[in-house]
Amino acid sequence: MIYLDAAASTPVRREVLEAMWPYLAGEFGNPSSHHSLGDAAAAALAGAREATAKALGCRPGEVVFTSGGTEADNLAVKGIALARRAADPRLDRVVVSAVEHPAVEESARYLERVHGFAVDVVPVDRYGQVTEAALAAVLRPETALVSIMYANNEVGTVQPVARLAALAHAHGVPLHTDAVQAAGWLPLDFRALGVDALSLSGHKLGAPKGCGALIVRGRTRLEPLLHGGGQERGRRSGTGNVAGAVALATALGLAGSGQPAAAARVAALRDEFIRAVVAAVPGALPTGHPVERLPSVASFCFPGTSGESVLLELERRGVICSSGSACAAGSDEPSPVLLAMGISAEVAQTAVRFSFDGNVTAADLDQAAAAVRAAVGSVRTLGA
Repeated sequence: MIYLDAAASTPVRREVLEAMWPYLAGEFGNPSSHHSLGDAAAAALAGAREATAKALGCRPGEVVFTSGGTEADNLAVKGIALARRAADPRLDRVVVSAVEHPAVEESARYLERVHGFAVDVVPVDRYGQVTEAALAAVLRPETALVSIMYANNEVGTVQPVARLAALAHAHGVPLHTDAVQAAGWLPLDFRALGVDALSLSGHKLGAPKGCGALIVRGRTRLEPLLHGGGQERGRRSGTGNVAGAVALATALGLAGSGQPAAAARVAALRDEFIRAVVAAVPGALPTGHPVERLPSVASFCFPGTSGESVLLELERRGVICSSGSACAAGSDEPSPVLLAMGISAEVAQTAVRFSFDGNVTAADLDQAAAAVRAAVGSVRTLGA
């Protein structure tokens, strides 16, 4: 089997398992408990916070551990918008891009539906990018928050986040970025990006599912979503997931240590794979930005097919991939991301995404390209 769905989830790295194992076994204490077992857990949690902060170029106090990217996105969008409106009732609008992950999009719609916010959607160009002019056109004095993802989970397009954050700040508005897919592939220097909040998920970079973080600039107001014992400096109550925090910190450290070299190697393989598929499959349509894209994502539409049928044929040939966001798996609707990029609904339903981890090889992708040619040919023949 060739696994090319790393954007959905990655295998847990052995080093991560070894680092977290003590906190699943002997060191099982509650980090809020004031005894020796609790103190050991608290020390491990503090160490994970410091390591995460070091990997991301932020302060330990700016790290809020969460259950994953979805919770981090919800906490950022709802928490910042509600806190800012509480301080100034005139701030009743949020801005999101047209290609956001559902965790951001649905959080904004919740604010609209339940709390009376207005949602302004920034359009993207045909490559899925937000331009500074497009963002400037929707910013208003009433805007409480802008949320624009760092890198798209379906087509891999990378946004000019630092420039967009500077633009938002010029209008007095904080910017949150969903960096779940960027982690491990793109520079994640919190200060250099200039954002006010940044979401991460462990299972995209070799940690288990169920751990993540929201990085929040120190002076940013944040209304908590979970109330209780006041953990995470009052921003996210609940008993700390010590093993998960250790896992996330370890995975971030491992990913960052070889990031530029690994990204360059995989980007070269990705480009060759895209060329091979385009050459082998008549009408294959690569999606996303041709240059400013994740090293790890190659996405296509195959007009005249069904994306789901192509996936089944690929799996029969030993290649595992997806039709887009794992969070929309099973949906018959065309991808909102592709529609926002100007692709027709009919063509959007033929989408297939290939996403790689750092261990992918040229041989893997040569075999996958051959499988794509055979799979698309089989689906088109049966369709005819």
